[in-house]
Amino acid sequence: MNVLLLGSGGREHALAWKIAASPLLTRFYASPGNPGIGRFAELVKLDISDHSVVAAFCQEKKIDLVVVGPEAPLVAGIADDLRAWGIRVFGPSKAAARLEGSKGFTKDLCARFNIPTAAYGRFSDLASARAYVEKTGAPIVIKADGLAAGKGVTVAMTLPEAVAALEACFDGSFGAAGAEVVVEEYMTGEEASFFCLCDGTTALPFGTAQDHKRVGDGDVGLNTGGMGAYSPAPVMTQQMTERTMREIIEPTMRGMAEIGAPFSGILFAGLMITDSGPKLIEYNARFGDPECQVLMMRLKDDLLVLLNAAVDGQLAHMSVRWSDEAALTVVMAARGYPGTPEKGSVIRGLDDAEQDGAQIFHAGTAMNSGALVANGGRVLNVTATGGTVGEAQKKAYEAVDHIDWPEGFFRHDIGWRAVEREKA
Repeated sequence: MNVLLLGSGGREHALAWKIAASPLLTRFYASPGNPGIGRFAELVKLDISDHSVVAAFCQEKKIDLVVVGPEAPLVAGIADDLRAWGIRVFGPSKAAARLEGSKGFTKDLCARFNIPTAAYGRFSDLASARAYVEKTGAPIVIKADGLAAGKGVTVAMTLPEAVAALEACFDGSFGAAGAEVVVEEYMTGEEASFFCLCDGTTALPFGTAQDHKRVGDGDVGLNTGGMGAYSPAPVMTQQMTERTMREIIEPTMRGMAEIGAPFSGILFAGLMITDSGPKLIEYNARFGDPECQVLMMRLKDDLLVLLNAAVDGQLAHMSVRWSDEAALTVVMAARGYPGTPEKGSVIRGLDDAEQDGAQIFHAGTAMNSGALVANGGRVLNVTATGGTVGEAQKKAYEAVDHIDWPEGFFRHDIGWRAVEREKA
């Protein structure tokens, strides 16, 4: 098979690493890719926002499957446009990608199909949103409705903080994403990430993970796209997984089909495990980042076979096998993140870091005069496996210690909840 992977982050590097291991693979291209992805795929420069350019490349290179990594092209409808050219795509339609592209859409879907989630309100002006917040009180959650690269959510513990978050949205801090705002009830419990491969009809459970959104140790500071993750998530027991499928995933699949937008691709449910059971925080329409990295480390099956089954509507006949080992990834980020990151600093020591079995996925890197340099906010995902989360954590941080990058930083406590459980 000839495969084209779209994207340039750590998620896409992990997908490339796994796809490259498939005996089905013939030619492998990635756009725009990164230096890590370039070890497995031929990097090509395509304007991904111009879907006709991507389609023309696919026809020229006889691409059998396009794998779309990031959310923005999906929300923009790239899967629909490529399919109109007769090109097979792993990823949801524009209509189905609204599950991620509009938080308000997802909340309304939950209300219509009785999917457990936080109470909410939708607002398109500051005055109405502020009145709702002041009536409800804090703590409360403020979300920009659209795509904001993981940064449009504020968990406001005080009313002034909530009002400031509303003002940021309506003042244009998140561009068009903040033109509408969803205000949600603050839920208490433990968060978990739950994934399903979907083919429009069948949803096949595809692993669990737990990530760390806050920038600082101890889960403090600003929200980020994710500072690390581990898999599996201990809170997602067999019973909790079955409840999630029954109460959240399956009603969503039925609901999306009923409204004429059947979901095909990877459905990523961000969950809050409360005293009363699982509740949906939000949906993503693609693999998580950095959750994808730990899932790929544990997946025993051929990813390309599974992606093809999803595209061809054959998931009812498939199963997924996982390693019994745990996987953990530590994000190394550039100074300034999640604000404006400092780019261009040189990174050394990656070969030494990988000597003891760690896998380093490039998230925001580039080559400059033969040197590897930081080229984004989240720059590296240092990933390892072990018999327990604690063992995986130890190996990952030992690998981090080999990396020579003074301008980078990372959290020192990724996996702390699971490690504490293991010690108990």
